[in-house]
Amino acid sequence: MTQSSRHAGAVAGFKDPSCELSGRIVIVGAGLAGLFTALRLAPRPVVLIAAAPLGQGASSTWAQGGIAAAVGEGDTPEAHAADTVLAGSGLVDKEVARIITEAAPQRIRELLSYGVPFDRDLAGHFVLSREAAHSAKRVVRVSGDRTGAAIMQALIASARATPSIEILENYEAKDLEIRDGRVTGVRLLRNDGPDHADYEVISGTAVVIATGGVGKLYAITTNPAYSRGEALAFAARAGAVIADPEFVQFHPTAIDVPGDPAPLATEALRGEGATLVNRAGERFLKALHPDAELAPRDLVARAVFSEIAAGRGAYLDCRKTIGLRFPDAFPGVYQKCREAGLDPVNDLIPIAPAAHYHMGGIATDMNGRTTVEGLWAVGEAACTGLHGANRLASNSLLEAIVVGGNVAEDIAKITTPTKLPIKLTSLMREGSNVEPTLRTALIKRLRRTMSGEVGVVREQSGLHHALRVLREVEDQAGGDITLANIVLTSRLITTAALNREESRGAHMRSDFPDTSPMARHSLLRLTDLDKTATITDISRQPDGATLTNGRLHQSCQMSG
Repeated sequence: MTQSSRHAGAVAGFKDPSCELSGRIVIVGAGLAGLFTALRLAPRPVVLIAAAPLGQGASSTWAQGGIAAAVGEGDTPEAHAADTVLAGSGLVDKEVARIITEAAPQRIRELLSYGVPFDRDLAGHFVLSREAAHSAKRVVRVSGDRTGAAIMQALIASARATPSIEILENYEAKDLEIRDGRVTGVRLLRNDGPDHADYEVISGTAVVIATGGVGKLYAITTNPAYSRGEALAFAARAGAVIADPEFVQFHPTAIDVPGDPAPLATEALRGEGATLVNRAGERFLKALHPDAELAPRDLVARAVFSEIAAGRGAYLDCRKTIGLRFPDAFPGVYQKCREAGLDPVNDLIPIAPAAHYHMGGIATDMNGRTTVEGLWAVGEAACTGLHGANRLASNSLLEAIVVGGNVAEDIAKITTPTKLPIKLTSLMREGSNVEPTLRTALIKRLRRTMSGEVGVVREQSGLHHALRVLREVEDQAGGDITLANIVLTSRLITTAALNREESRGAHMRSDFPDTSPMARHSLLRLTDLDKTATITDISRQPDGATLTNGRLHQSCQMSG
């Protein structure tokens, strides 16, 4: 599989292992990406690290819409790829989009083999939804809005029944073990242990990061508790390149009711004809885009944000187009509405933008290889170049299974299946968590600052203020490793947002409202955080790059 793409060309330096390896493979994260990778690695020994009991801590479980795949009559992978490129505002790697959309139908068939009960009609055809910026109905779903939960249930059952997969639940990864420039293991902390507990280290000949996104860095998010982006921080400390961290997608239709996380009203509702209105009943998107409610997510999120900021409010109106069908067609959303005291059959649903998906992440090639030897990444924690500046709806689960399969094939080529028992080694941890009340206050301040200054709309003075607050939080955090990680990831996002002096996709700068004619990726190493020019032009291949066996080899060159 060729890796000679614009994204790979811009990043460069993805590491090829120098020899065949034996021993266990450690996968950190037990959402769809981690589970699928583990299952595809069988019979090689895998230790799967889960921050919570399986299925309870993963964003994948909450995915409502489904998986995008060109499996409908008249649809094609080429059309799917074209929609992906168009939605990504100039930063989608076209070769990556082609590879992933072509692989989509086969990956759907593989999920069927694991027992995923996708919706079908009486003739056996998939029941498909249409979501924003798709040119056709191509979102494969389960029970209308319960796709993520159904997929996770099937894969968890398969993983528990696979002898080569050992599962460690209630462990959070906090850092990587490095020896001679190679990742050799992961430092873990038990979630139910005392605050002063030492690290428990698990070694691995290959480590795969599949820890999900960054939504919990924001005050309003649809993400679960462990989506704090900590892996980006410890991967950066290990020397990994972080790509495009400023591109955080805000879902426009989180249900605006008390609660953390915010419940989500799936985009499939708009695909069924639901409209967005303000308090006066005006469909405010009709004047902004020809596709109105099915415009790209970044535009819809900003429109909702503007209506709320102007005091007009924003609401999802499902009464006429879905109405009495709501409880059966979208049972998950219906339940969340009823729990909040809303009746979506007869009432407008109040909405607000919420941090939902991270297009950026640890830079990888299409096999999940990072720029650090021994380290792979997959899913939302990774950045392959598929999503660009604005993810096309329901492409996230698709990327997880396509690249997850690639990661498994890549690691399988260089490892031998050697069965080893789980062995955790205790390692004294320097420093300890700060006092719980202060810790809660610092996290709350960080999340409030990220939402206020690095949210849907950004500008220079606010971004500088955010960086000052992050430094203050870091100073007060002492040796608290979780705070250190979330501050570092927040700095990566904020620094890249400050450096990108344009508006593109999910990144909106009110002081730089225009989109530059030159598409550029942000590529950051840890040492680049205090620099001001870390954005790399992807229209040029780095000087001195050479292509060997279809893969670009060169140490990563940073601008500035």
